[in-house]
Order: sequence, then C-alpha cells, then structure tokens
Amino acid sequence: MLVHHRTIGATSHHYFHEIVNFLQKDDLLVLNDSKVFPARLRGIRSPSGGKVEMLLLEEVKTNEWWAMVKPGKRLREGEHFDLLDRNGEKVGCPVWVMAKNADGHAFLSFQTPTNLWNLLPDLGEIPLPPYINRTDQSSRIEDMLRYQTTYATHPGSVAAPTAGLHFTPEILEHLTQKGVGISHVTLHVGAGTFQPIKTEDTSDHIMHEERYHLPRLTLEKIRAAKAVGGRIIAAGTTSLRVLESAAAAGLDQVAGTWQRTRLFVQPPHSFAVTDALLTNFHLPRSTLLMLVSAFLSPGQPSGREQCLQLYQLAIREQYRFFSYGDAMLIL
Repeated sequence: MLVHHRTIGATSHHYFHEIVNFLQKDDLLVLNDSKVFPARLRGIRSPSGGKVEMLLLEEVKTNEWWAMVKPGKRLREGEHFDLLDRNGEKVGCPVWVMAKNADGHAFLSFQTPTNLWNLLPDLGEIPLPPYINRTDQSSRIEDMLRYQTTYATHPGSVAAPTAGLHFTPEILEHLTQKGVGISHVTLHVGAGTFQPIKTEDTSDHIMHEERYHLPRLTLEKIRAAKAVGGRIIAAGTTSLRVLESAAAAGLDQVAGTWQRTRLFVQPPHSFAVTDALLTNFHLPRSTLLMLVSAFLSPGQPSGREQCLQLYQLAIREQYRFFSYGDAMLIL
C-alpha cells in the first residue's frame, strides 16, 4: 500500500494491514457493500447459430433487464435468441429484444416462469474486467469468491468496488478495536464506470447513471465523527461518489432513499464530505483516474501532475495495478 500525505507531500510504502496505523480513533471508514452478481450470460441465435453475449445492467421489473449485448448492432428490436447454460446447452428460455437505446443497450425480456435471479447462480458468470482472461472453469469458480468484498451484501454491481477487496474481517476488527467507526453505503457499479474517456475535452465525457443509497444511520455517523474531529475515509472511488453525490443533492434530502448519480469528479473539484481516500491503481484515460487526480489537490488544477508522479513511483516500486492490484491511501 502506497501512502501519500497531501499536506506535507510525503509518500511511504507499507503492507496493507498497516492501514490500522494510519486511521485514528473517531475516524469513520465508509465501505461500499454492493455485491457483484453473475451478470454475464450467453445465448445463441436461431437459426444462424450466432453467439450472443449479455451483460445485465439493471432490472426494470421481473425478468426484464437493460443489458449490454454483443453483437449489439446485429440484434434488432423484435428479435429473439435462446439462453445457454455454462456448457453451451439451451435451457428453454427465449430472450426477446424489446427495445434499444441511444447507448446501444438492449431491453431484454427473459421468457422463463421463474425469476431470472434464481437462474443466475447456475447460468451466469462473474463479469471480470476484459483484461482478465479466464480459460478454465476452476479459475471462474475461484473468482466467484475472490472478486467480492467480505462485507458485500446487496447484489447489483457488474464490477467489484476493488479497494474493498483488501479488507479482511480481521483488519476490520482491529480498526474497530482502535476506535475507528465503520459504516456502509451502497453504489451498484455499472459498466459505465470503466468506460474510457474518448473526448478531447474531459468535460464533454458523459457518465452513465449509477444507483446509490446513503443510509440515514451512516449520515448520523458521519456527522458524529465530524463533530469530534474525526475524518471520513472513503474505501474506494464508489464510496466517495456516494458521499459527494449525496452532499451535492442535499444530505438530509437523499439519506435513506435510493438515488441516481452521474457525478464526474475531475480537477479542480472540491470535496464536501470525504477527508481521505483508499483506492487501487486505475486504467489510463479512466474517470477513476480523474477522480484520484482531483482528490490529490482539491480545488486546484494541479492534481493530474501529482497523480502521474505517484503512478510513476508506483511503477518503479513494482506495485500491481487494476482490479486485483495494490492500494493507495491518500490522507
């Protein structure tokens, strides 16, 4: 774990379990308890036999979902195909393309008498990032366990809030014993989080909506921690986006309700709630990298340069990047 102190510009290197030494009594650690679900499904077109891959994004009502599909351009509204199991066998569930939107996503209706959620554990695959290539079934089964935080509770994410993967129950217990508060928010990570920025002007990038929930108890704990001088530590960019989205919308107005956010954090963003950030090392040209840049220098445009310098240091020190990689704690 790379630890960077913004106020003094000092950087040091540690094992992750040493995070206990950097969090203090009365601090509040905020965790995203969203759970990754087996959202990748496969199908076959009739009579051509063409393969179809689906990534479920959001349930509209029972057995009706918005999804990313491949090949998206070939599938047209009114078409249908057959759902397959992990062995490539038909399961007797036709899938109809009811509509398509401007993003190329398809509105799918699954013709099954049971709730699709009940079929996903047997038919679906954990939607790993495309740079992780799994060729054998044993690795996929292991990912069902490893690509999940130990405190994941609410199914709905198509990607793990990866900063949270570092926490073990033992580390969380040590933090509690030290007097660090632990609280939860929920943000269901969508595929749009990892969409690269392709616009020349980053302000033209359009963020996809993601659903989030700030429990009223978490809001009470935030205010209690702030009142005694404690810091609010966001475990991951998703936790930070919940906190800052809720602050922008009005904490009292949104607490305890499900909301949607398109918040795109980039320099020179100022932060209303979050005092420290734990995060992994992210892909180039990603909105996550822009968020980290903004957090390194709140309210200033210089965060990008600081971020690049820290990433160059991490490369020299042979830190592991991306989802199963190492962490950075920004204080």
